[in-house]
Amino acid sequence: MIYDFSNKAVLITGGTSGIGLATAKTLLAGGAKVAIAGSSRAKGQTALAELADWAGSVKFIQGNVAQVSECQSIVKGAAGYLGKIDIVINSAGIYLEKPIDEVTEEEYQLVIDVNLKGTYFIAKYAIPELKKTGNGAIVNVSSDAGINGNLLCTAYCAAKGAVTTFSKALALELAPHQIRVNCVCPGDIDTPMLKTQLAAAADPVKQLWEMAGIYPIGRIGRAAEVAAAICFLASDQASLITGVALPVDGGLTAC
Repeated sequence: MIYDFSNKAVLITGGTSGIGLATAKTLLAGGAKVAIAGSSRAKGQTALAELADWAGSVKFIQGNVAQVSECQSIVKGAAGYLGKIDIVINSAGIYLEKPIDEVTEEEYQLVIDVNLKGTYFIAKYAIPELKKTGNGAIVNVSSDAGINGNLLCTAYCAAKGAVTTFSKALALELAPHQIRVNCVCPGDIDTPMLKTQLAAAADPVKQLWEMAGIYPIGRIGRAAEVAAAICFLASDQASLITGVALPVDGGLTAC
């Protein structure tokens, strides 16, 4: 389904690949003007080539959400290009799978900084722009790991669990300003992040088959399926929905 995002200005972090890029495509198809942010200029240019059909409505902004100063500059750059910000999608994220006794402080800090601190401070700096709209929306990308604990993913679960509860707390804080805040909680999704995870396995094909087998629906998800959920929550059709953590996980967290 294509929602009407005409005259909507959207900032997407992690917008150069995976769920963020799929969301950009859906928003642009609905008439939005979009700023995609990411840390890699090369990935940004590749993403812009993939979004060439909407070349006049999308811009890449380079920035690392793990750095608070860069969160501020990303929002400033997006507002400058877009002229306003109606919607923020926090999709930037990294994954770490290790036993806790092997996780270094540096690894832990990076997972927290990208997944949680980036989400927090992009929202913080975007809120003054969103307050101007009288009808703003934030959608944060959490994870099934932000609902249930996942084996060997303590740092990732800590970060994503915090994103889930942060989203609910921020929804309460911003409701008087008519800014809705929700999050989606995807399971395993066919993205570059998953491909990197599988590449580390001894038998990637077997690992993927075993991974899909834990989902009641019998498969892992597609980025476009998560993008559809994000775009619904960001749309005016979800005008009464705030503070929701929506699983997009093929039934995984229903078990």
